[in-house]
Amino acid sequence: MKLSSTFLKSAAIASMLGLTLAACGEDNGDNGEEPDDTDVEETDTDDADGEAAGEGGTITLGYIEGWTDGSSMTFLWQHILEEQGYDVEIMALGDAAPVYQGLADGDIHVYPSAWLPATHETYMDQHGDALEDLGAYYDGAVLTLAVPEYTDIDSIPELLDDPEAFDNQVVGIEAGAGHMETTEGTVFPEYGLDEEFELLESSTAAMLSELDNAIEAEEDIVVTLWRPFWAYGSWDLKDLEDPEGHLGEEESLNLVANADFSSEFPEVAEWMSALELDDDQYAELEDLVVNEYDDGPEGAVEWAENNQDVIDEVVN
Repeated sequence: MKLSSTFLKSAAIASMLGLTLAACGEDNGDNGEEPDDTDVEETDTDDADGEAAGEGGTITLGYIEGWTDGSSMTFLWQHILEEQGYDVEIMALGDAAPVYQGLADGDIHVYPSAWLPATHETYMDQHGDALEDLGAYYDGAVLTLAVPEYTDIDSIPELLDDPEAFDNQVVGIEAGAGHMETTEGTVFPEYGLDEEFELLESSTAAMLSELDNAIEAEEDIVVTLWRPFWAYGSWDLKDLEDPEGHLGEEESLNLVANADFSSEFPEVAEWMSALELDDDQYAELEDLVVNEYDDGPEGAVEWAENNQDVIDEVVN
């Protein structure tokens, strides 16, 4: 299901407002302050059929606003945990830095979709023993630079053949994203893009709005993307070949917790370590959350109903 330009523009505005609030509250996420309590959400995804709420305690899940793998997995685990008798709080923050700081400080128990080992390596190294990797739920994740299928190039070096066709810019996402650091710090200088191109900082929603507008006008555009991501099912896109491998090797999507989480919630830690999704299962989840329910938790509930056998294997 393709998002309309109207929705994407609305989402971009909402996301940018969220990023502004987050930046004001935590000084770009680098000062070590605790995340603002106003970022905490409590959303109920369940009917009254689950176990009594709160029997297992309260677990706080955090994710990066605009990163739909994070929101999709957060909503899925919210549903699973509430069904098992836990209260769940959600913190949606505008950048990776405050999410990892929240984990290290214990304000967030679990970030359910960390990109490892490369994309979020800086944060894992920075916080060291304060974090615990609970394992991967998805293998084969990659960072990409992508263009519309109709664009007449196939590799990153070919961008230099006609930079003006792309308005001399690569449309990026949130400034603190690992993808942006890799693209600016490695891909641009190694391929010589920094001499002709500017890497635009924006948000995931704003980048998708630009992509949608360009494709509707059949114009060339190059954007920072990643797999898995629902956008590949909504537009005809192709990843530019990275012949020198500067975007990095394949990664995994992992659940990263505060170092004390396994001792405080051993059963939940075991469940989280056991969940694995294949391409089709992941695509269905993200499509339901993002496209069918406008980034709402109801999409995760529907996915759980369609895939109860997957959940049963984890919690039983």
